[in-house]
Amino acid sequence: MRSISKFFKVSCKLRHLALGLVMAGMTAHAMAQSIVMSSTTSTEQSGLFGYLLPEFKKASGIDIKVVALGTGQALDMARRGDADVVFVHDQVAEEKFVADGFGLKRLAVMYNDFVVVGPHADPASVKGNDIVAALKKISAGNAAFVSRGDKSGTHAAELRFWSQAAMADKKGTGYKECGCGMGPALNIGASTGAYVLTDRGTWLNFKNRGDLKVLVEGDARLFNQYGVMVVNPAKHAHVKRADAQKFVDWIVSKPGQAVIAGYKIGGESVFFPNATP
Repeated sequence: MRSISKFFKVSCKLRHLALGLVMAGMTAHAMAQSIVMSSTTSTEQSGLFGYLLPEFKKASGIDIKVVALGTGQALDMARRGDADVVFVHDQVAEEKFVADGFGLKRLAVMYNDFVVVGPHADPASVKGNDIVAALKKISAGNAAFVSRGDKSGTHAAELRFWSQAAMADKKGTGYKECGCGMGPALNIGASTGAYVLTDRGTWLNFKNRGDLKVLVEGDARLFNQYGVMVVNPAKHAHVKRADAQKFVDWIVSKPGQAVIAGYKIGGESVFFPNATP
């Protein structure tokens, strides 16, 4: 009887041990099946990720936690090793990120454009398709202009346009930096009747427009390209390279590109896929 009792005790211990190993394996697998993406606010505030990421989860089983920041902050987050993949829109900064060894190959994913929105009355008379001429008028009239001022991709583009207008140090007394994301900048613009440079995707999804309308669009300089990169595990060994690469491979594939093309707001396309894997 004692031997039988001892046998059952050993068997129970073995079962508990096996169950523990299975549970540990399941936990490890679950942890491996999620990654962190640092991205720009426009991809989230446009509503794209709410549409896109569930489709990637269906295709891969991988969850993605998005941390939406300005592009500069998103790249800094990845430099610290706090992200596995980066999805942003400042090509110069992205290429430097890769050149400095923090990212693997940069791939183009999609594009849309920037627009300048402002009050219907258009006090600075900026309406048209010339961003440089528009900024010169805003400066000359000391018109209210809200800048994100947050080192985002949109902020970098805005500063580039001011430089092209030879107004980098002459933005006018109405120029204010909010140090905030695209949505808050638009809210300030709507409440104060100011001009704002915004990506079209966030504008299309923005509900609190007030008196604002699109006034400047169609200038080739307003082209807005997005790119994606896996964070280099040589810099941070804990980076989940394999799962991050699965996202990159999917987003530039025909199925991923088709999902991007299918995202619309009010029947209007928000982003246009242009990957060249």
